[in-house]
Amino acid sequence: MAEKLLDLTPYPAVLAFVDGISPVARQDEAKQLVAMFARASGQAPHMYGSAIIGFGTYHYRYDSGREGEAPRVAFSPRKAKLVLYLHLERTGADQLLAKLGKHSTGKGCLYINKLSDIDLAVLEDIVALSFQTMAQAYPM
Repeated sequence: MAEKLLDLTPYPAVLAFVDGISPVARQDEAKQLVAMFARASGQAPHMYGSAIIGFGTYHYRYDSGREGEAPRVAFSPRKAKLVLYLHLERTGADQLLAKLGKHSTGKGCLYINKLSDIDLAVLEDIVALSFQTMAQAYPM
């Protein structure tokens, strides 16, 4: 059964970015991720910079005084890999990550070669957990 995709028409910047992704297979994966992140977060997609699609925002402030706005969860469909920004160090998602499939992690990032390498239901659970964790740490 095909996954219902989010209509991006109300989000012209996101639509333009996704429509410009190549190859088409990566574009299709980006559309799947937009729909998944919207479901998992309950938030609309927005562009952060030129290549990151984010959902929800939070205000951060470092001890140095530097502060700004960042997405609560986000992803970027890079050529080599899909990069998901999920604050994994805060979530305790180790058991879910063990069930995810082929992936790698970095500080706050989850790297996936292609969506067919992973369990999409597990990924959606990880995205939802990350969003909930950030909502608790930084209330809306």
